[in-house]
Amino acid sequence: MAQNILDGDTRVIGNLVVTGTRQDVARSNLAQESLASYYIPPTQWRVHDAMQTVLPGTAANDDLEMNSGTFGTSPATIQTGDLKGAGATSRYARTLVQLPPEYVAAETVELRVRAGMLTTISDTTATIDFEVYELDLDQTVSADLNATAATTINSTTAADVDFAITATSLAAGDFLDIRMHIAINDGATGTAVIGLAEVVSLRCDIKG
Repeated sequence: MAQNILDGDTRVIGNLVVTGTRQDVARSNLAQESLASYYIPPTQWRVHDAMQTVLPGTAANDDLEMNSGTFGTSPATIQTGDLKGAGATSRYARTLVQLPPEYVAAETVELRVRAGMLTTISDTTATIDFEVYELDLDQTVSADLNATAATTINSTTAADVDFAITATSLAAGDFLDIRMHIAINDGATGTAVIGLAEVVSLRCDIKG
């Protein structure tokens, strides 16, 4: 059967009826999109050493909190609670994230977090960090895949911070066990010193 080749734009006004066999394009032949973003909602984070437990509404011990915000006014965020005058304090939250089916094996993966201080900066330091482990089906885990060091968030102007993930062994469908760590060292006793993560996203290269 002869082939008709259309070179350039084609516009069909009305219905297009295909009577032959449709030939799909393999995902591997599609154009690659760099760093597509997949939002990790605050409700997905859990107590880091008790994954069966949702984050509390009030941070305590070494656990971050999920602040629900106000419906229609302010979004939910992950926060440390007030750590003014508390000295060096670490708080954590943990989640499981699956790499999407369109992820291209061994291509770029990163975590992006928009983070800062809610009302007042720490008089010493405030940082955010992540630990990221690949979970294998044989119940083993990888080494920590996060290749970026803890980064300061000691500003009342929230900013995006990117954490590069070593992706050599990663493929679509893999699960990542992720722990967020916000560390604040404050010695003052003035206004509230609260670290927060406003938005966390998994970003990766995809086809599809």
